[in-house]
Amino acid sequence: MTTTPPPGQTDRSHSWRSARFLTWSIFVILGSAGAWFAWMGWDQEYQVDPMTGLEHGPYEAWQVIGCGVTLLAVALPASWGRHWKSVLLLPPSFTVAWSVTAAAEDVTGLWMVGAIMVLIGSSVGAAVVLGVTSGVESRDRRLRKPGIPPR
Repeated sequence: MTTTPPPGQTDRSHSWRSARFLTWSIFVILGSAGAWFAWMGWDQEYQVDPMTGLEHGPYEAWQVIGCGVTLLAVALPASWGRHWKSVLLLPPSFTVAWSVTAAAEDVTGLWMVGAIMVLIGSSVGAAVVLGVTSGVESRDRRLRKPGIPPR
């Protein structure tokens, strides 16, 4: 016997075997890896400041911002509703994409340290997105129920 939530209420449970969950998972995996390769994976050139002579980079601020916005564009719709667990695939897929680029260029072997930092950072970001969307969905549910005042 299956139950469905009342109209207007979002059910956050899901089936791992559903076609929708698989679709959202593929979207998150390809979207997060694609964000890396589209915005930052191609740039390995460091810039030299003409005033100080110091090297910085290889990424420019516009690349990091673009990548972050793209990751948000992937995580937000995927975190909404029943298949929110697909967002949990964002940190490992983004980290794998980063690692492919970093391991190919690194001669020191320290790319693994960077990979751990990327994994931690993207996991924190995914957790924040999931927390915010869950809170907004919870508030929306409370506002739709008659007789229960919003907090």
